[in-house]
Amino acid sequence: MTLTAEQIMASNKANIETLFGLTTKAFEGVEKLVELNMTASRAALSEAAQHTQAVMDVKDAQELIALQAGMLQPLAEKTAAYSRHLYDIASGTGTELGKAIESQAADVQKAFTNLVDNAAKNAPAGSETAVAVMKSAMSAATNAFESVQKAVKQASDVAEANFNAVASTAADAAKSAAPRKR
Repeated sequence: MTLTAEQIMASNKANIETLFGLTTKAFEGVEKLVELNMTASRAALSEAAQHTQAVMDVKDAQELIALQAGMLQPLAEKTAAYSRHLYDIASGTGTELGKAIESQAADVQKAFTNLVDNAAKNAPAGSETAVAVMKSAMSAATNAFESVQKAVKQASDVAEANFNAVASTAADAAKSAAPRKR
């Protein structure tokens, strides 16, 4: 089976559209990351100014120690929140890119299956074994791809569970380390 110029052009056009779609999704993730970092930087600058003013208003060493200790819990909570938001952005962007790639892979697989089926219909007599081998190889490749997708999904789920556990443990540790108000 030969491809026509129109089929080649349509394939190239679809590939370019996919590339630009993936690039757009990647840039959206970068934009979210920049926005998060700008917000965190503004908040950190403001808090640093407030803390500096509070330090300048301290009257004795005990008050300074209490002021410094009082910063630990909010700092740990903000760090955990920042990490969670960063993870959400990365995970969301990765999920969107993964869906787009899976969709493209499904389209390629479908086109290849159609190509093999058409070739099988037009194959000369006696080539049934070659066609069967080709279909078997295609089936094995499909199964392998699906297995990899499942493994990646499982690994992603485990990583997210581990991240949540670490974030929770860090927040709990920060709460227990913070001085008790009397």
